Amino acid sequence: METISFGTDGWRATLEEFTSPRVRAVGQAAASYLRDEGRSGPIAVGYDARGSSRGFAEDLARVLCANGFDVLMTERDRPTPLFAHAIVERDLSGALVITASHNPPEYNGVKFIPEDGAPALPAVMDAIADRLAAPDPLPESEHGSVREVDVRSPHAEAARSLVDADLEDLSIAYDAMHGSGRGTTDALLEEAGATVTRRRCAQRTDFGGSPPEPAPEYLEGLIEAVTGGHADLGIANDGDADRLAVVTPERGYLDENLFFAALYEYLLESDSGPAVRTVSTTYLIDRVAEAHGEDVVEVPVGFKHVADAMAQQDALVGGEESGGFTVRGHVREKDGVLMALLAAAMHAEEPLDDRVDRLLADHGTVVQDKTSVACPDERKAGVLADLGGAIPDAVAGTAVEDVNTADGFKLLLEDGSWLLVRPSGTEPVLRVYGEAETDERVGQLLEAGTDLLEALV
Repeated sequence: METISFGTDGWRATLEEFTSPRVRAVGQAAASYLRDEGRSGPIAVGYDARGSSRGFAEDLARVLCANGFDVLMTERDRPTPLFAHAIVERDLSGALVITASHNPPEYNGVKFIPEDGAPALPAVMDAIADRLAAPDPLPESEHGSVREVDVRSPHAEAARSLVDADLEDLSIAYDAMHGSGRGTTDALLEEAGATVTRRRCAQRTDFGGSPPEPAPEYLEGLIEAVTGGHADLGIANDGDADRLAVVTPERGYLDENLFFAALYEYLLESDSGPAVRTVSTTYLIDRVAEAHGEDVVEVPVGFKHVADAMAQQDALVGGEESGGFTVRGHVREKDGVLMALLAAAMHAEEPLDDRVDRLLADHGTVVQDKTSVACPDERKAGVLADLGGAIPDAVAGTAVEDVNTADGFKLLLEDGSWLLVRPSGTEPVLRVYGEAETDERVGQLLEAGTDLLEALV
């Protein structure tokens, strides 16, 4: 059990560690936790497109049934946000989803989603971790049952009711990256009227040789298609389709921070409310909010913190620089399927390139980038502790004006730029983020941050 460690979004590990006995222990822990919380209703069990995922999902289903819970499963892999929506729509006790999201195929993972459909907060995951144990079945007469259900149609109906999209004149290139978005995101876009060209929409358990991470280096074909005039817009999802990437004719890959800012400004045209962003997300969101008399809530990295703040603040939108977003009126879980429809609706009303041009003209240019420094998980806390005692007076020639410790160390500099160092919750690395007005300046910040960490690791 000591090898099971819950990070930012559940437990992920290579298949050497992610084994059936350990998955069953997580299933038993979730069952014990829900029973202790007085929850007895059905539980959804989902899984992504990895070759091992269906088998692990069946392991979970057997353990949950043996603990007296009825289990709802799907006929095939489906995006994680569809299970979050199903919890709320069907009043379930929660869901367990077998997925390693964007990680390479040699990984897998399990995510627990509680009864509100939002990511589990640390206290919940700690309570589950405390209950890790081998399966403890009830007498067979008290076992639950497994039933197959459709989670796509209700989610699609909810998305269409939330987003008034007429995509009749829009051509979209959609890249599923061989993940669970295939047959879900593309279907939703077609149902809204778009002409959809599909890329990598066959299931391949090796994801075609690259991780299902919607980053520019893995989306070259999609970018070439859109910038070459073969589609009006490009959309891609990660492996479990809770995140998205957007590709436009002029910019190619649209930086997630720019999309977030454009999204918030678009929503403010017809509604009001604060935005919630993570500590690693652009201050451009703050500029948009200030121009509209709204507030911004900054939270640590991890969509669970975004979701929690959205509930407390009745926020209009919440998001993170890695491409995860949701909006008021939907479940408080990042949803790359819903956001694909919303991005297409925005583009159909006004080209996203034009929106972003106007955004930057009104609020100023912002550039952000990030890198990583290898660091074993057991060294992360020590390195950050050492960094806390070695904060420099200046970074890349600019004085440090303030230090934000909400998540790692965010050094706010006199010129308005910033440098953030924080531990990854899913990989043995420390993340280094920088934001400034130019690419050159961001490069200087990342180099300075990397040098600072490498001296400590």
